[in-house]
Amino acid sequence: MPIASSELILNPDGSIYHLNLKPANIADIIITVGDQDRVAKVTSYFDEVIFETQKREFKTQTGFYNGKKMTVISTGIGIDNIDIVLNELDALVNIDLETREIKPKHHKLNIVRIGTSGGIQPHAELDKFVMSEAGVGFDGLLHYYKNNITNEEATHALCEHLNISPKKPQPYIVDGDPDLIQLFKTDKNVIPGFTGTNLGFYGPQGRTLRLETQDPTFIDQLVDFKFQEKTITNLEMETSAIYCLSKLLGHGALSMNAIIANRSTGNFSNDPKAAVDSLIQFTLDKLSQL
Repeated sequence: MPIASSELILNPDGSIYHLNLKPANIADIIITVGDQDRVAKVTSYFDEVIFETQKREFKTQTGFYNGKKMTVISTGIGIDNIDIVLNELDALVNIDLETREIKPKHHKLNIVRIGTSGGIQPHAELDKFVMSEAGVGFDGLLHYYKNNITNEEATHALCEHLNISPKKPQPYIVDGDPDLIQLFKTDKNVIPGFTGTNLGFYGPQGRTLRLETQDPTFIDQLVDFKFQEKTITNLEMETSAIYCLSKLLGHGALSMNAIIANRSTGNFSNDPKAAVDSLIQFTLDKLSQL
């Protein structure tokens, strides 16, 4: 049955509504970045760029790196934008946009986030890379979809550990793609860990300026959490949403985070741009091996 035009929204030229993309415009390897200016920083290392477009904060460039076709797309900040980007990327490869029907054969994408993050553990050192073995969601997005994809044992342990208000979304933990984890983990600068995702930068991540947080101990509780020797290493605003939607939709996903601040020490990187640039080059080299 065709999907209604109110649900699958297309532009007059037939491109998907928010991303302004057609199926031929993207590769099977997708790199997501938050900042639209970072798209060109990534593709500056490409052999060539064969396509580009932008609508709102969603800027896309597709090209080749070491002969491997890749697409780089900016998502903006936050899980609400990830909900748009992941669903529309999937629609481009798994829905026939002309007939509006789901394709009989599933098409898998590999989606890797290149982002910045703040470490909350001392070992999440400045300018190192955290590879998110799992996304720890405090954002609530997963609960809007029918699902059975959480790491139930880890999620249960986290919920038992946290003294979280019933007014807040129930936390969840979703594992990253094992094949991508295997590809990226073999480097001394890569720190494996669990990445916490929340729906804001200040109060939701325990920062206080003029407003008091509902639970001043929230970050301390996260720091103390341990599951099978794994800790929550860092906090940001996209990873859990990328992981849950990718797994639900049948895509591979991994989040790579340059640590530019450490909440446990109170320090900030002396050269965050260099840390991000190093992560970009590292990620491109790894993805060219797929």
